[in-house]
Amino acid sequence: MNKRRFRMGMALCLGAFTLAIALPAAAQEPKPLVKIVVPFNPGGGSDLFARLLAPGLSEALKVSVIVENRAGAGGVIGTDYVAKSKPDGDTLLLSDASAYAINPHLYPNLPYKASQLQPVADIARFANLLVVPANTPYASLADITRAAKQEPGRLSIASSGNGSSTHLTAVMMQRLGQFSLTHVPYKGSGPAFTDLISGQVNMMFSGLPAVSEYLKGQRLKAVAIASARRSPFAPEVPTMAEAGLPGFESFISQGLFAPAGTPPETVARINTAVNQVLCSPEMATRLAQVKAEFQPNSAAEYQKWLNAQSDTWARLIREAAIRID
Repeated sequence: MNKRRFRMGMALCLGAFTLAIALPAAAQEPKPLVKIVVPFNPGGGSDLFARLLAPGLSEALKVSVIVENRAGAGGVIGTDYVAKSKPDGDTLLLSDASAYAINPHLYPNLPYKASQLQPVADIARFANLLVVPANTPYASLADITRAAKQEPGRLSIASSGNGSSTHLTAVMMQRLGQFSLTHVPYKGSGPAFTDLISGQVNMMFSGLPAVSEYLKGQRLKAVAIASARRSPFAPEVPTMAEAGLPGFESFISQGLFAPAGTPPETVARINTAVNQVLCSPEMATRLAQVKAEFQPNSAAEYQKWLNAQSDTWARLIREAAIRID
């Protein structure tokens, strides 16, 4: 991470910590219990971040904070539960931000709307990374583009499932690059990685945390990362713009949400506490270990970013006529 970005992040962290100290006493009155709902089974990314956050958040808010897994229907059951909970700050959702920015555009029969969720805090963010088998002849985006245009549909791209971030990112790349690949959806990243490593499929998008061990073990290699800047955790990997596809960005975000209607002062108090926790040296070390970048911001700033993401994915889903029943 370059010095300027490091200093900026530290300044923001210091500001968050100062604000936490300066909050009026009335806004810090103890409450008996805060529940963080994870809409997936234990062991996944959302669960990991919830359990990393809970102890520090409990200390910062002076309340008991527990993590509750409410899995089912691809995260819909837990998300719907929080969206329809009492908006008092006692029930929160920690989830992949697709619950807010993608799924409402993709699934016509969702039991909740994005407007029923209030973004509270950006927990972790990482750009999608295009990876290929270690022994592939397609070592660069230029190689892939050339081969795909010569024989449309011959090369394949895996995803963790129809409608997933990895699927939509693949669609975005093909539309911007003006070439065609064959989509091979899997039920989760695990089996997709297995077939990718063995060469059964040609490429796949994934977040850096999920593939870092495969890259380190030279079982996969990275082609490009879909962010405006290179990742501090993989500085040798070029951005999509550097690789020849300008304007291409795609992120996975783990976010904290509350039911819509939660009082602004409650949202601000939780946001400040989250920033305080994630800015601690101990948490910075833990986040670096899982290759996750954290940039403290306000709930309003996070919501603005998510709304822009939502607009981007809605337009792609509409223009590419992607439908998931």
